[in-house]
Amino acid sequence: MKLIFVGADHEVTGSCHYLEVGGKHILVDYGMEQGVNVFENVPLPVEESMIDYVLLTHAHIDHTGLLPLLYARGFRGQVYATDATVDLCSIMLRDCAHIQMMEAEWKNRKAKRSESLTAVDPLYTMEDAEGVIKRLVPCRYGEKVEICPEMTVCFTDIGHLLGSASIEVWLTEDGHTKKIVFSGDIGNKNDPLLHNPIPTRTADYVVMESTYGDRLHATDRPDYVHELAAILKETFDRGGNVVIPSFAVGRTQEMLYFLRRIKTERLVEGHENFPVYVDSPLAVEATEIFQENRMECFAGEALELVKEGINPISFPGLKLSITSDESREINFIDTPKVILSASGMCEAGRIRHHLKHNLWRPECTILFVGYQAVGTLGRMIVDGVDEVKLFGESIQVRAEIKKLAGMSGHADKNGLIDWICGFEEKPKKVFVVHGEDSVCAGFAECLKIEYKQRTYAPYSGTVFDLLSGKLEYEAMPVPVKKKAKSVASAVYARLLAAAQRLLNMVKGIDGMPNKDMGKFADQINSLCDKWER
Repeated sequence: MKLIFVGADHEVTGSCHYLEVGGKHILVDYGMEQGVNVFENVPLPVEESMIDYVLLTHAHIDHTGLLPLLYARGFRGQVYATDATVDLCSIMLRDCAHIQMMEAEWKNRKAKRSESLTAVDPLYTMEDAEGVIKRLVPCRYGEKVEICPEMTVCFTDIGHLLGSASIEVWLTEDGHTKKIVFSGDIGNKNDPLLHNPIPTRTADYVVMESTYGDRLHATDRPDYVHELAAILKETFDRGGNVVIPSFAVGRTQEMLYFLRRIKTERLVEGHENFPVYVDSPLAVEATEIFQENRMECFAGEALELVKEGINPISFPGLKLSITSDESREINFIDTPKVILSASGMCEAGRIRHHLKHNLWRPECTILFVGYQAVGTLGRMIVDGVDEVKLFGESIQVRAEIKKLAGMSGHADKNGLIDWICGFEEKPKKVFVVHGEDSVCAGFAECLKIEYKQRTYAPYSGTVFDLLSGKLEYEAMPVPVKKKAKSVASAVYARLLAAAQRLLNMVKGIDGMPNKDMGKFADQINSLCDKWER
């Protein structure tokens, strides 16, 4: 009976844990890494075709994004998740496969035009996504499900995303049963749409996240509605657009909830009829799934609105863009507007086109409403970069950059502590994962010293024996090696040599008559103008 740590260990993304019990091979999440990778991840301990089951905590791509790759490499088992997570995965994995195929196609077009580039295959295809989607098995919150004689599971609402869950897992081998709980991503309290995280009371072992283990949200929840309304009015008064890079699933629906209130209460004086564009086919489909699951998953004021027959995430002036033509048309509409578009970290998708059209305009506002991982374009903009490159073109950052502080679907440090301290007896071991390197280590130490929890922050490759309660192998961190810069092609080398020759000539003509130097400069500028077109 083993637990092996594979992904999101001393890192925030790429969540993956491996369980082995009674000859069965199980994964808990199989996510894609996003942003900067600090450490190498070990490969799966067995061939993909040998994996019997996958358990999913929620639908975010850093927890599910490699499932189609698992299928492509031979997995034919079953994937267990909550009803809403199954619904969301059915659209998110297709979207992810589409991105993989489009990026491969784009790179291959470039490869045809350059001797230094080689053709690539997509990480996986739409067929792979469709194949694994057919393996999804929906489960209800709070119901025990016996998956096989060696394993029973129960999903508990953790309040992070529609359908998100912590997972209680009972493992039985040779007459011995151990209970391990995987927290998944623990939600922030008082979310306008979702329930507060429901505590779990007992466990032998716990694997918990630590994303915000080094920070606190504001004591009083900010008044996002009025703060957002003020940003809209200031921007619209300038004649600009408010562009919001937003995760298609979760954050987009939360922003629609705030915008409905702003519209209903007429909080943007002089611009009451402003249009809102949701420019993401995935976000549109996800919004429909939110509406389908509203009775089971919505909470608080949002649920009260539903009971009154009011859709809490819809309003007059909401426009949904599905096709590429509809997306392009948005940037040719002069009316000041809100543009909600994915991805939330600006790494892919239609948001990059909207940034290209709005970043350079000082009258516009780029509003960030979610976590920006280190190394992403979103993080660069938030950190104050003066210029970015989009589609091969340098774009000046002149728009106003704003952020709704404290807006997060993750519990802060106190929320994480509340969750782990909710167990009636301290677990035998608490494994701290899913956080940046220093955060993981610091939060584990905090729990150990201040709350007397038996914590350990494992690196990828660590093996723990669940029966004996001992580390079988303690992995050390393996930093990701920086990729060597590719050698320039022979043709590009010729171009560099020619440029160096020109520079040497310029340096050697000091003292030439001004008339001749001016003529030479005009010739160089004319050549540059020709090739910049």
